[in-house]
Amino acid sequence: MTYCVGLRLDQGLVFMSDTRTNAGVDNIFTFRKMFTWSNPGERVITMMTAGNLATTQAVVSILNERMKAPAEREPSLLRAPTMFQVAKMVGATLREVVQAQVQSDDDPESASTFSATVIVGGQIKGSEPRLFLVYPEGNFIEASDENPFFQIGETKYGRPILLRGYRPDMSFEEAVKLLLLSFDSTLKANLSVGMPLDLQTYTAGSFKVGREKRFEQGDPYYAHLSQGWGDALNAAIQSLDDFSFE
Repeated sequence: MTYCVGLRLDQGLVFMSDTRTNAGVDNIFTFRKMFTWSNPGERVITMMTAGNLATTQAVVSILNERMKAPAEREPSLLRAPTMFQVAKMVGATLREVVQAQVQSDDDPESASTFSATVIVGGQIKGSEPRLFLVYPEGNFIEASDENPFFQIGETKYGRPILLRGYRPDMSFEEAVKLLLLSFDSTLKANLSVGMPLDLQTYTAGSFKVGREKRFEQGDPYYAHLSQGWGDALNAAIQSLDDFSFE
């Protein structure tokens, strides 16, 4: 399983993903799920993936090949004129990979086995930062004031914290704290999501990759935050009036 979150802020964009991939309790691996392409001064594009590992790796490989091989440079993420076109390109590639794997499996019912979802965001010169959620069918939706963040993978455990704590004017530091709390709840509830956690920020108008960090197991700030959040929750519960049967 996977957990990835992309946040749209007034200040820019924040991305966080876990790195755990498993095919059963005895088959657990660490794979990076966050990928970035940039042309400093002109564009930055970041993508996070969830779902079938073979599908997501194939999508990333195809997108990379189309930027390198002369005969395959169109379409290319580094030449797309807008982030909308980037999302459209990612969606088409994802749909192409899923359909190819389903056909090779020769079982139409296996589509869900090869399913994957993608968060892609960034900024291309001439437009504002944009954030999209891409579905395995290739269609996609864009983040908005009403829906300012996207989650993929194991979303349910960390969503309530994001809904209660998110503000568009929060700083990157506040956003990272909020995301870590969302991931902490998810990690505690589902063992298929695990550390290390990858973080990246993007400042609107900078056209360069922002701060990057990997939170390893035992990271002192994460451990402090997790313990403090648990203590604060217990204190809040104790401070509320007890239920009465009378």
